[in-house]
Amino acid sequence: MGTYLITGIGRGIGQELARVLLHRGDRVIGTLRGLNQAPPAWSEYTTTGQLMLLGLDVRDSISIKAAAKSIDEPIDVLFNNAGIIGPQRQSTLDMDFDGFLETLNVNTLGPLRIVEAFLPHLKRAKAAKIVTLSSRMGSLSYAKSDRIAYRASKAAVNKVVQGLATDLQAEGIVAISVHPGWVRTDMGGSGADIPAQQSAAGLVALIDRLTLDDTGGFFDWQGERLSF
Repeated sequence: MGTYLITGIGRGIGQELARVLLHRGDRVIGTLRGLNQAPPAWSEYTTTGQLMLLGLDVRDSISIKAAAKSIDEPIDVLFNNAGIIGPQRQSTLDMDFDGFLETLNVNTLGPLRIVEAFLPHLKRAKAAKIVTLSSRMGSLSYAKSDRIAYRASKAAVNKVVQGLATDLQAEGIVAISVHPGWVRTDMGGSGADIPAQQSAAGLVALIDRLTLDDTGGFFDWQGERLSF
C-alpha cells in the first residue's frame, strides 16, 4: 500500500481515483479548493486517518506551499488531476484571451506548482511517480481546433511533464502524462464513452505497473502508449 496525493478530489475522476485507492487500503491525501466540497461518505476515512484533506488552489503558490508544509511524510504517487475545460469562447477566430490565460494557469502551470512544492515529499519515497492528467485533445497529431485553449493547455503540460521526466530521472522519479478516455463527468458530459469509475480503475492499474522505463511517456487509461 502507498500514499497518494491527488489534486481536485471533490468530483469526477479525482473523486473516483480516491474511492478506488481508499477501498483497497491505500492512504490518500486529497486536495480541494474548499474543504466543504468533500463527499460526506468520506468522513469514515478522515476519522481513521486513511484520508487527509488539504485546502489549496492550484493557481495559488502560497496556498500550495502552505499545504506542503502541513504534512511530513513521503508521497509515493502525486496525481495532478485538477483542471478546467476553459472559457466558453475559445476558437482561434473568437478567443476569450483572459479565459485562455486562466486555462493555462490551471491546467499547465498548476501541475508544475504542485510538483515543485511537494517534490521533497516525493524524494523521501522509494520510487515515486508523478502522473499528470492530460488529454488526447492536446496531441499535436490532431488538427481539430474546437476548445483550442483546453487543447493548448494539455499540449503544454505534456511538454512540462517531459521536462520533469528528464530532470528527475536521476532521482529515480517517474513522470508521465495520461489520457483518461472520454469520461462521463461534468467536463466530459453524459454522452461520453466510459464512466469515471472505469477510467479510475484503469489509471490505478497503469500507475501500479509503471517503471522508470516509462518516464516521459504519454499513456491512455488502458496503458497504451500514445504519441504527443
